[in-house]
Amino acid sequence: MAADDKTTTQDSTSVSEDASPAERKPQQAPKPAAISPAELGQLVADEVAPESKASLDMIMDIEVPISVELGRTEMPIGEVLELGPGSIVELQKMASDSVDLLVNNKLIARGEVVIVDENFGIRITSIVDPRERLKNPES
Repeated sequence: MAADDKTTTQDSTSVSEDASPAERKPQQAPKPAAISPAELGQLVADEVAPESKASLDMIMDIEVPISVELGRTEMPIGEVLELGPGSIVELQKMASDSVDLLVNNKLIARGEVVIVDENFGIRITSIVDPRERLKNPES
C-alpha cells in the first residue's frame, strides 16, 4: 500500500483507497490553460478620442502646488536646533546651478532665478523628459 493511501492509475488520476465504492470516483488532474500572446493595436499620440479630450478639459482648472527648490542639505538635529536669525545654511548646490521646478512634489523642469517687479520668478531652461520622471518617482 502506498504511504499516502492513494493508488495512482495509469491515466494520472488518483483514487483514495479509504473511500467507499460510491465515493471512488477518479479525480482528473487539471488541464493546463492555453496561453497565447495578446495582440494590441498601435497607439498613435495624435489620435485622442473626443471623450478623452473632454475628460482632460475637466481637470484643467484643478490647482496643484508648485515650488522651486534652490538646493538641499542634511544637518544633525543638534545643529538644526541651534539655528536662529542670521544663521546660514549651506546648500549642496552651486550658486550658478539651475533651480528645480516641482509640480505636486515631482521634478518637472529646471530654470534660473529672475526678479519680476519685486518678486522672485523662474525662467525655465529645460523640461524634464517624462520617461525620466517615471524612472525617479521620488524626485
